[in-house]
Amino acid sequence: MNLGAVRAIYTFEMARTGRTLLQSIVSPVISTSLYFVVFGAAIGSRIPQIEGISYGAFIVPGLIMLMLLTQSTMNASFGIYFPKFVGTIYELLSAPVSYLEIVTGYVGAAATKSIILGLIILATAGLFVPLRIAHPFWMVTFLVLTAVTFSLFGFIIGIWADGFEKLQVVPLLVITPLTFLGGTFYSISVLPPFWQKVALFNPIVYLVSGFRWSFFETADVSVGVSLAMTLVFLGVCLATIAWIFKTGYRIKS
Repeated sequence: MNLGAVRAIYTFEMARTGRTLLQSIVSPVISTSLYFVVFGAAIGSRIPQIEGISYGAFIVPGLIMLMLLTQSTMNASFGIYFPKFVGTIYELLSAPVSYLEIVTGYVGAAATKSIILGLIILATAGLFVPLRIAHPFWMVTFLVLTAVTFSLFGFIIGIWADGFEKLQVVPLLVITPLTFLGGTFYSISVLPPFWQKVALFNPIVYLVSGFRWSFFETADVSVGVSLAMTLVFLGVCLATIAWIFKTGYRIKS
């Protein structure tokens, strides 16, 4: 592998974050903090504990996941779409850089940004409510796997999109609603039995549940199932990207 090429792409993408610090870091942190203040402090004070956990603390893993999913997708999709938009993708494709190195550079940078944001939000939440992480290793594992998986998903969206509007469609109209309905602010155990079964078709439920288990050892589904679903989605994204580069689908246009 050409590590120099990977480093160049990665460094460029991370430098872009530094140039757009307000948009890339500050804005997502403030938005998520506002969710926490409204739902955790204002509404949470009127809600009893959930499975022995204060509501403010209970929603922290879900809020981190909400930010992680949307930011991973949007960072990666914009990162690969913009070179297509301005035409610099031809310089990248004509360079002695393999497709694997391109994906590694862009996805690695997008995942890194999301992980940094997740840790910042976790530290910020710790200022408002007492938090404990029962399984730090699994917390980091779910954090990294989710960031990488949805960065790959965002990379696919960036290849598929032929306009800036399409970059927003999936994050805003698919991922965000599924995250809100995936147990971010509640446990699906409070739903009627029928809707509990319907909720299990939402893949975000497994991500939020596994991540919340790493904090409080409470989950809506088995942690093993959550991990397996995450790995399945990761495999699907990798297979899709392999197909894209094999067929050349919308890479240059």
